[in-house]
Amino acid sequence: MKISMHNASVGVYTKLLQNLLGMLDKCDKWVTERKIDPNAILQARLAPDMFTFTRQIQIMTDMAKGTAARLAGLEPPRYEDNETSLAEIKARVTKTIEYLNGLDAKAFEGSEDRTVVMTLGPPTARQEHKFEGLNYLHGFGTPNVYFHYSMAYALLRHNGLEIGKRDYV
Repeated sequence: MKISMHNASVGVYTKLLQNLLGMLDKCDKWVTERKIDPNAILQARLAPDMFTFTRQIQIMTDMAKGTAARLAGLEPPRYEDNETSLAEIKARVTKTIEYLNGLDAKAFEGSEDRTVVMTLGPPTARQEHKFEGLNYLHGFGTPNVYFHYSMAYALLRHNGLEIGKRDYV
């Protein structure tokens, strides 16, 4: 049985991003009703050395659009990473969904065997990594999307937003 690389990337990522929008809408309403400074959420961390909520969303959207674009044989679009409000975070998520939905499913044909080359690591120790398409999807792209999605969920829940498994899945 052949895998649909389009459905396994775009299909999965758009579902997660739609779920995230729902959680962000709940968060927006929650901070307004309770008169909570939205920066308390945007700058929240589970540990002092982890990325903030805002950065988790930025990385998740970068990984989703980047993974799908590379599998489609395209250069991913670059976002500025300058979001400072819940509205801007929601706009970034929406822009990512729109980008993913605009990708041609035919561009993914054969991408399970396509070579994906990326330069990864800190600026002082960057290294080139080569992946085979299916391994890139299942072993790098999707785990990273889920990791940062899970961290965003955990940060919202940790800070008191009433969300649960139904919101996540």
